[in-house]
Amino acid sequence: MKASSNKKKRKTTPQSLWQLALLIVGVVAVVQELRKPAAERAWHGKVADLVPYDFRKPTVDRFKAAYWDPEGPILPGKAWGVGWALNVGAIKQRLGF
Repeated sequence: MKASSNKKKRKTTPQSLWQLALLIVGVVAVVQELRKPAAERAWHGKVADLVPYDFRKPTVDRFKAAYWDPEGPILPGKAWGVGWALNVGAIKQRLGF
């Protein structure tokens, strides 16, 4: 009798690769912070001077700065987590709406 496997084959998608990359960067960011003396840990910054991270408790001001700041950059760091946010206010401002 043939043994059947109930395991489903997982399909690798660009989204799953992106999520894996962000997970790896997140782990690197935590290690980067833990290597600092406790008094110097800010829990926000950039990994390799490229990918932003912020693990501080989110605030309304940081959410506004990340997602609705007409004068800010189009791709700021997220209010919480790893990677970039899409600043809708900046896009609206630049398109003249």
